[in-house]
Amino acid sequence: MKIIKAGKADLENILSLQYLAYQSEAKLLNNYEIQPLTQTLEEVLMEFEKGTFYQAVNENNELIGSVRSFVDNDTVYIGKLIVHPDYQGNGIGTALLKEIEKDNSDLRQELFTSDQSLRNLRLYKRLGFVQFKTKPLSEDLNLVFMEK
Repeated sequence: MKIIKAGKADLENILSLQYLAYQSEAKLLNNYEIQPLTQTLEEVLMEFEKGTFYQAVNENNELIGSVRSFVDNDTVYIGKLIVHPDYQGNGIGTALLKEIEKDNSDLRQELFTSDQSLRNLRLYKRLGFVQFKTKPLSEDLNLVFMEK
């Protein structure tokens, strides 16, 4: 596996992987209208224009993971860490996050996930992120904001 920066030509594949990877989150939340599943290619392109997309590819140069980030002032905001379901649990998400950290070592890092995404929360805590805020989304769902 290798981590490389994505280009515009990669965005359609990243969006397809995003749709696949977020099925488990939608199932967990019992909501298939979450933003990662309704996002359009045009919206992804707008994110690409203001930030950096990284992708993980396997030995056959097939996309197996991705993450995106953008910098505002002294903070790098990290979003949509995705790993192909067949490759989860193999350190790909960790490698993608470490690539952002390497490229932005002098900046504060921030990300968020749902309070029901226990696997994500464990990963982020293991990598040194700490919770600093929660934001209610509904009666039984909160976003957990983490930083390091």
